Amino acid sequence: MDAHAQRATKKNAEKFLAEVEANLKDLSEEAARTAWVRATYITYDTSWLEARISAELTKLSVQYANEAKRYDRTDLPADMRRKMNILKQSITLPAPSEEGAADRLSEITTRLDNAYATGTIEFGGETVPQNQTEILMRTLRDPEQLEEVWTKWRENSKAMKDDYVAMVEIANEGARELGYADLGQMWRSNYDMDPDAFAEEVDRLWGQVKPLYDNLHCAVKYSLNEEYGDEVVPLDQPIRADLLGNMWAQSWGSIYDLVKPEGIEAEAVDIEAALKAHGYTPLKMVQQAESFFTSLGFEPLPETFYERSQITKPVGREVVCHASAWNLNDEDDLRIKMCTEVNADDFQTVHHELGHNFYQRAYSKQDYLFRNDPNDGFHEAIGDMVALSITPAYLQEIGLIDEAPPAEADLPILMQKALDGVAFLPFGLLVDKWRWQVFSGELQPNEWNDGWWALREEYQGIRPPAERPADAFDPGAKYHIPGNTPYMRYFLARILQFQFYKAACDQIGWEGPLHRCSFYGSEEVGQRFNAMLEKGNSQPWQDSLEEFTGTREMDGSAMVEYFRPLMDYLEEQNAGRNCGW
Repeated sequence: MDAHAQRATKKNAEKFLAEVEANLKDLSEEAARTAWVRATYITYDTSWLEARISAELTKLSVQYANEAKRYDRTDLPADMRRKMNILKQSITLPAPSEEGAADRLSEITTRLDNAYATGTIEFGGETVPQNQTEILMRTLRDPEQLEEVWTKWRENSKAMKDDYVAMVEIANEGARELGYADLGQMWRSNYDMDPDAFAEEVDRLWGQVKPLYDNLHCAVKYSLNEEYGDEVVPLDQPIRADLLGNMWAQSWGSIYDLVKPEGIEAEAVDIEAALKAHGYTPLKMVQQAESFFTSLGFEPLPETFYERSQITKPVGREVVCHASAWNLNDEDDLRIKMCTEVNADDFQTVHHELGHNFYQRAYSKQDYLFRNDPNDGFHEAIGDMVALSITPAYLQEIGLIDEAPPAEADLPILMQKALDGVAFLPFGLLVDKWRWQVFSGELQPNEWNDGWWALREEYQGIRPPAERPADAFDPGAKYHIPGNTPYMRYFLARILQFQFYKAACDQIGWEGPLHRCSFYGSEEVGQRFNAMLEKGNSQPWQDSLEEFTGTREMDGSAMVEYFRPLMDYLEEQNAGRNCGW
């Protein structure tokens, strides 16, 4: 330990933080570049390299977190106190300081990540990689085939369980060493509020939007019953998870054709058909997403973005296809990593991922420890907020469609968006609720799978297509579990994206139905937006939220307002039905 860290004075705290920021910046860049190579070229060697640098970074982060505790009682300025708290709270998986713990943890997490990325199934006489299994779930309609693909993908995750057990044990020990009861409490402490109060806050937000979900679930259940019959979709049970057009039943947009509103001749825009008709390529989709941000006054992305990004899946090598945005030097080396296809989902995804990139660049002038968002829901909400502006008026303005559909097409459009955004809400909530129970020991390893399905039934109203075997580890079939990415950010992002979006629409003086608003081209919104983004994590999220929206509280009412016409329609359709599960 450095000599200046021996005495917990303000002067020594300044020296400590200066050293920390310099060292972490250098090592983080090396770790990011190593992780990029491994994610875009998975081999034994790249995995070994990432595991080694990841362990080194974990060791250093844990060391600094423990040293930061020394200053808990030192009188420090607000910015220095915030940096100390960031050091203690921002490690996703802390290893204890005992010899070899960080190396073991890193080896385990790399193994888990690779197990997911390289997973395949056999279907129709062919070997199908992970990203193609998602396409099968979107396009198949035969319940037996859907069950086959769904079940086979979950065979891959069985082998992860022992590693996951060991990972939880090591990371919990690391969290306790830092002063937390368990890793879940540590994660919940990272929101500028008491961890128990945060748990109550997400329940409050869920209560605001739950009626939307309940009505959507009911309508979808009855439509699927009409399609598949009582034997496959009994009306008095949760919906089978494999029938909802998504490997994890987290978004249901792919079954729109089965559940679209009846009696409405006007159709929502077929974005995929429009993209293909206008010769869009994956590259052109990314360029169009970039043009949304530049229309708000943001500077274009650097040339290196297009030179260095993985926009499409490379031929002949294993890569991580899960979409992500990167800033490899925390300054201007911005990239995305995707296996982009020309479809509506990926058109929205590229807007989302570029939202991360523009956010990363906006706060890159902050001190190193403040180069992040103040609440991890912010980062996810930025691109999603922009995606809400992908309205028919926007598509017409950029030349993707000749004329916007009539007002009667609003319900189909809202239904499409609800099948993704509203349907996602309970899944976004329960992934970390499950992990909180795992980390606290409320669920023991032999209860993990049953606990997973208990939460999925309670919050989502879904069930597996068949009884799950005793050795199943179905949570591992979702990337963010073996990838160890906290998930509550995605739930918060769904709430915040509508809150941000409504604030932007208010700023341009929009007076029509909220769902028709597009702030494309508004430099005023861009200036106010950038002012918030530039602050990074230099202040509590409540301050940043207030600067852009005028309120210090996360609020689901904007989402409810956005979907109000659909909610009214669904309540009418569901009258007299056997809703619930």
